[in-house]
Amino acid sequence: ALLARLLAVGRAVLAALRGRLGALCWSLAAVSLPLPLPGWRDSSPRPQREQEWDEGPAEEWDEGPPTPTSVNYHFTRQCNYKCGFCFHTAKTSFVLPLEEAKRGLAMLKEGGMEKINFSGGEPFLQDRGEFVGKLVQFCKQELELPSVSIVSNGSLIRKQWFEKYGAYLDILAISCDSFDEDVNILIGRRQGKKNHVENLHKLRLWCREYAVAFKINSVINRFNVEEDMNEQIKALNPVRWKVFQCLLIEGENSGEDALREAEKFVISDEDFDRFLDRHKDISCLVPESNQKMRDSYLILDEYMRFLNCRNGRKEPSKSILDVGVEAAIKFSGFDEKMFLKRGGKYVWSKADMKLDW
Repeated sequence: ALLARLLAVGRAVLAALRGRLGALCWSLAAVSLPLPLPGWRDSSPRPQREQEWDEGPAEEWDEGPPTPTSVNYHFTRQCNYKCGFCFHTAKTSFVLPLEEAKRGLAMLKEGGMEKINFSGGEPFLQDRGEFVGKLVQFCKQELELPSVSIVSNGSLIRKQWFEKYGAYLDILAISCDSFDEDVNILIGRRQGKKNHVENLHKLRLWCREYAVAFKINSVINRFNVEEDMNEQIKALNPVRWKVFQCLLIEGENSGEDALREAEKFVISDEDFDRFLDRHKDISCLVPESNQKMRDSYLILDEYMRFLNCRNGRKEPSKSILDVGVEAAIKFSGFDEKMFLKRGGKYVWSKADMKLDW
């Protein structure tokens, strides 16, 4: 047992030294050293496009690289729904081992992270929600992050999960693009005979019961752009209703190598504005056009690589587990000013929301 503990400590020290050495080599741009982390990368090959980051220049920052204040960690690409406009599709089934994910999250906290949002794919698919539950608990209990949130389609969440992990979760965002089940079927937001809208109301009650702030995310597209959602949104009374304009990302939902064909879902800026105008009296509405979305999110993929969407694709950086947060974030394409301008930083801790649970 003593030998096993010594070996574990040795591996941890070696991994930390590799990360620091990788970051130093990256910043000096002198050489490119392969620094594989034992036990996790070999299970799924890296996309070839990552090699482009060895040659391309980092973004130039007037005051140094941005701070990862709010990070969206898409730890899985697997999903039980088939939404036609999805822009983070199931290209791999890879998920980091739990301890490696925790190590990366601790690095992000050290780098300035205040809010973590777990997403996918569908985050409750992995170990029936236990994986994301343990990450939520770690981030709130060990890292003491002000805000921990999840984005989910809600279909796999059980009341037992709230009983075990609800105390550690600040915000649960449920994706709901329509209150018409026929439209949800057209979009692909359904599995089997489960009614997505009925399940949404059940989750709303559980959030109230377990003191979790309830949020709704909607992607406005060709099939729901004429819908009037005022009555339903007011009845659900979320803390935020995030309304996105359908976005094309080459290689994800557009282009020859994509798993989706989202072109048929795209709407014009004018269509999006008309939808927003129809719902302008809803105080919790937070609109996000394509222009606001593309560069104002820090997206971390299943390998803990920042994804740069500035060129209409998701170009991966090196993994923060290899080179550190500061080195990787230089290649994220993140527009910190747009993040602040779109209201990316808000009252996001449930302790500060003063809600009537």
